Amino acid sequence: MNWHQKFKEERTFSQRLADKIAEQMGSWKFIIIQTVFVFVWMGLNIAGIVYEWDKYPFILLNLLFSTQAAYAAPIIMMSQNRQNAKDRIKAEEDYRTNLAAKREIEQLIKMLDRIEEQKLDKILENLDKIMDHLNIKK
Repeated sequence: MNWHQKFKEERTFSQRLADKIAEQMGSWKFIIIQTVFVFVWMGLNIAGIVYEWDKYPFILLNLLFSTQAAYAAPIIMMSQNRQNAKDRIKAEEDYRTNLAAKREIEQLIKMLDRIEEQKLDKILENLDKIMDHLNIKK
């Protein structure tokens, strides 16, 4: 199980609820539904088709939106705080992964340096043999 799955599964009911509410309130679907609701509310009250429960300037509608905002803000903040915690865990995990990769790369570089040295030693050895064979003095 990776850190993301573990983080997601460890959420409490209230954390899952806050995440779901924040997700829904931050969508076009929510904005469209709320806009339709406002127009229907105002239309019904202006036209007087049904008993005008909230005459212009729609004080009850304003109260509903104020109440919604009063609850929505802390719920969204809870979700954002959880996202920040998740981002911190991800950054720490990325750091550990990068550190491990750095160590591996350093080991590979050392290994390549040893191979390079061995090749150079072999080339020098072969050159010495050729020079000895051709009786060329150093």
